[in-house]
Amino acid sequence: MKRIIIIGAGPAGLTAANELLRDNNGAFEVMILEESQAIGGISQTVQYHGNRMDIGGHRFFSKNQEIMQWWSDLMPLQGKASFDDAKLGRDKPLAEGGPDPELDDRVMLVRDRVSRIYYKKHFFDYPVTMSAATIRNMGFGTTIAAGCSYLKAAMFKKPETSLENFYINRFGRKLYSMFFEGYTEKLCGRHPREISADWGSQRVKGLSIRAVLKDMLSKLFGGKKKRKNVETSLIEQFWYPKYGPGQLWELALDRAVERGAVIYRNHRVKEIVCRDGRIAAVVCDTPEGEKTIEGDIFISSMPVKDLVGGMTGDKPSQEICDLARGLPYRDFVTVGLLVNKLHLVNKTKVRTLGDIVPDCWIYVQETSVKLGRIQIFNNWSPYMVQDPENTVWIGLEYFCKEGDDFWNMTDEECISFAAKELETMGIISADEVLDSHRERVGKAYPAYFDTYSQMDKITACLDGYENLYCVGRNGQHRYNNMDHSMLTAIHAARLIKEGSTDRTSVWNVNTEKEYHETAKNSEQ
Repeated sequence: MKRIIIIGAGPAGLTAANELLRDNNGAFEVMILEESQAIGGISQTVQYHGNRMDIGGHRFFSKNQEIMQWWSDLMPLQGKASFDDAKLGRDKPLAEGGPDPELDDRVMLVRDRVSRIYYKKHFFDYPVTMSAATIRNMGFGTTIAAGCSYLKAAMFKKPETSLENFYINRFGRKLYSMFFEGYTEKLCGRHPREISADWGSQRVKGLSIRAVLKDMLSKLFGGKKKRKNVETSLIEQFWYPKYGPGQLWELALDRAVERGAVIYRNHRVKEIVCRDGRIAAVVCDTPEGEKTIEGDIFISSMPVKDLVGGMTGDKPSQEICDLARGLPYRDFVTVGLLVNKLHLVNKTKVRTLGDIVPDCWIYVQETSVKLGRIQIFNNWSPYMVQDPENTVWIGLEYFCKEGDDFWNMTDEECISFAAKELETMGIISADEVLDSHRERVGKAYPAYFDTYSQMDKITACLDGYENLYCVGRNGQHRYNNMDHSMLTAIHAARLIKEGSTDRTSVWNVNTEKEYHETAKNSEQ
């Protein structure tokens, strides 16, 4: 029996554990090492005073049907209306014989995707559409300027040597400066001209003005049945666990344990012992003290920077160590605020509890504030909020660097700062906050600058350790979505079962153009 050590109990690690132990027949002993007490990584759900926070916001949608099936096997799709849909008379597709969200907790909800941009105290569709509302909010002159800018960009393509050029080629300079430049700089901490275009190709995928117009026309003339290969950012509905993403990953852990996995929480891997081109063991800090754990195969979802930095013995060259040390990350702070109401008026046709705005996310393009995004948890799931009819529970997302002034604020200072920013934007009054909570997440977003340009050298070096498989967002230093992270783990588990050390398919997830732009035999 081979012992497989999985570092990290996030989506990638838990997926790998389940896939390895599916039809295991006693071939593998699986141990999961998680540095914290929580499960799910950035996909966890935090509960505070009866209200729940989704750290980062997670839409359960994938163009890969294996992933959709994986989720629904754990949490069946709802068969009855959720609390808010029933109360408001909103129709949703229901699964015949599926669970009732009012009676069952193990249930996946179908939610409407509403994400908008908040810019100069106006709402704009995300992604930007050329609707009457957009033209009205932008003004006729700005709309004409944006159209001319796009036509110029379409005729005179820039070399995609930076994220700035990537965006300009797809949207034109005017729309880029309005809706992408400021937000991207908040997120990444660098101007888009300093960031690799790889970030855009992995996050925006095939989205462009052309894709937006094509989607609009298909809605007008094609009907839903003909709308194939819709870009991920344009999908209008998604699945969501009743109590947030962490609920699904707790269930995934339970299933892995039932299949034979062992989980060790509060085990921080600090050293990776290398010997003869293999990983021999890991050394962990634990509540009981330092512990060395040997294994035959290692699956790592820990940050590449920490993985390489912790290698001892037959470790990588100094060049690789320096490159890994230089890999950049953006860290994340989210502030939960509970209020009776928002000062934003719901001018949409979407009915909501308390007539709040229907957005799941609001992207804040205003450069006068540090705030990046606003989540309205009531709209993700009414069960995330203790009293969804009379209170609004929001999450304010900030991007920063671990150890900087914002990160080092006390809870009270950070919450006060966040509430005042919302007040200046006209969204709440700071003195109306009923409850609040702050969460900090280190290395939430692998960034695409500094030594990232030589990531291929690091990848080649790591592949030189024949029993090491790197999976997940941080494990590959790639800005993966949750489904991509799961796919890296599924590929790794298959290779391990086959006895293969060719990790090409693992690294290729979220890089292939076909996966980005189309879903074969899909119909959305």
